[in-house]
Amino acid sequence: MTEEYLLRTMSYLRFLSAAVEATAAVWMLRSHRLETAVGINASLGLFGPTIFLLVSLLGLVGLAGKLPLAKLALIGAGVGLVFLGASVN
Repeated sequence: MTEEYLLRTMSYLRFLSAAVEATAAVWMLRSHRLETAVGINASLGLFGPTIFLLVSLLGLVGLAGKLPLAKLALIGAGVGLVFLGASVN
């Protein structure tokens, strides 16, 4: 995979994420129901981290040949810590 391909894919995933978030916000407003809005928000709670993980993985794939293994491990650990911190109540 070329760097250009990875960069475009990362950007497209972020555009997709933004479109889904904006659409969800409109659905919340149009539903006029708190229960529905909370359900939509819960779905976004699963979607957002998935996009974050995919974009991070694509970035790591692109950097794999350019950075030392120790730095890649630190970046991967940082992504893992973000998920750990988000899951701890």
